[in-house]
Amino acid sequence: MELINTTLVSQIKAVIKEAQERAIRAVDHERTLMYWHIGKYIFEEEQQGKDRAEYGKHLIDFLAVQLEPEFGSGFGRRQLYLFVQFFKAFPIVNALRSQLNWTQYRLLSRIEDTDKRAFYIAESIKNHWTSRQLERQINSLLYERLLMSNDKESVLAVANGEKQVSEAKEIIKDPMVLEFLGLKRESSYYEKDLEQSIITHLQEFLLEMGNGFSFVARQKRILLEDDEFFVDLVFYNRLLQCFVIIEIKTHKLTHQDVGQLQMYVNYYDRVERLAHENPTIGILLCTDKNDTVVKFSLPENQKHIVASKYELILPTETQLKQAIETELEKYPTHEF
Repeated sequence: MELINTTLVSQIKAVIKEAQERAIRAVDHERTLMYWHIGKYIFEEEQQGKDRAEYGKHLIDFLAVQLEPEFGSGFGRRQLYLFVQFFKAFPIVNALRSQLNWTQYRLLSRIEDTDKRAFYIAESIKNHWTSRQLERQINSLLYERLLMSNDKESVLAVANGEKQVSEAKEIIKDPMVLEFLGLKRESSYYEKDLEQSIITHLQEFLLEMGNGFSFVARQKRILLEDDEFFVDLVFYNRLLQCFVIIEIKTHKLTHQDVGQLQMYVNYYDRVERLAHENPTIGILLCTDKNDTVVKFSLPENQKHIVASKYELILPTETQLKQAIETELEKYPTHEF
């Protein structure tokens, strides 16, 4: 008996899995369309009774009593309200994207700002975000944080693929939100502890940093004559086509910190960078940012050093509007 090609089984399995995934996406899209039509019918009926203030509430209550016993809790009062909210947020059925599932649309329906909602839709599709990843980015105020250093048109253009990334600030968030590291507000910690937490949660860290990041090295050893130096973290960004060096500091930014990072940037530009690649970007993760120090410690019009504050808890919208330096003064840290 002749030997059967060993790749045959793997090929068939791949076909089966692909078909199953397509079927799951198709079923979820049909479910999303069903919820949209239910929301549409309820909304249109509500509009007919708009002269009666309580008509909408009574209508939902009535429908829940009729539907829930037969079709389950997925058609209770709360779900029916969500269907109406979904229809109001997405009134054009042809605009619904099959790449997004019902859970993602449920999250997106809560966003009232149309530009903000369009941003998260584009980013979810482009980056293949799961529902959990989308929820985290919304809760960490990704859109608002990007707007702190970019205009709205630029942020939306990059998200929709209408504009190519040309500067680091277009994809690097400031402040970064690193609540997934599990470091408590009241805890003291050392730089190596923070670094270890970032490595441990590398996937989440890359997601927080932005698009196109991949991990290269940790504690990268650099030997200059007889002196040894160690770069905390090294990434590569395929969109910017450049190395991204990260130094972690748990104290206020100093001239020495900026000078050290500049030395690492120069090393990578002169030794590691290839001819077709762009200049290396340096990032200082620090407890405070002093723009004056950065400005006078670097050559004029320098764009490759980015000082970014890290936050250890999810900030509220109000906290983002306040001076972050004031908040960070409350965090006890060790001096080095």
